[in-house]
Amino acid sequence: MSIRATNQADVIPLRPFPAATPGLPREPLWRDLVGEVLRRERKAQGRTLKELSEASRISLAYLSEVERGRKEASSEVLAAAARALGLTLADVLALAGDRLVSLTAARSRAGASGAAGVHRSVRTTLPARRTGPAGPMGGVLLAA
Repeated sequence: MSIRATNQADVIPLRPFPAATPGLPREPLWRDLVGEVLRRERKAQGRTLKELSEASRISLAYLSEVERGRKEASSEVLAAAARALGLTLADVLALAGDRLVSLTAARSRAGASGAAGVHRSVRTTLPARRTGPAGPMGGVLLAA
């Protein structure tokens, strides 16, 4: 038996990857949603990335990567960015959670119409939203 033949092995994944459903958008990642919220809030205030970087004491390069969903920021980094935007960490997470719920609902609708037999129910009912002096506050629903 040759060395080449002995070094070959079959790799069997422990958990098979779910089959991609054509036409169904990919499931959103939390880091993408949080980055989207930070960028949207920063732009709504007419601030540059450099201004936010200086106000939050987060490096410009790292903050850019967080906004683009390339880096998974710690809660301390997110809280610093939120404070610099005049928000709380809870505000940022609630806004990202709202976006996750709407994208998940849209994804479920697209899956129900385009994928026969592949449908997962997601409960999207949240408690009534309360608005306080710091902005929107509420629960965050994470769907698995």
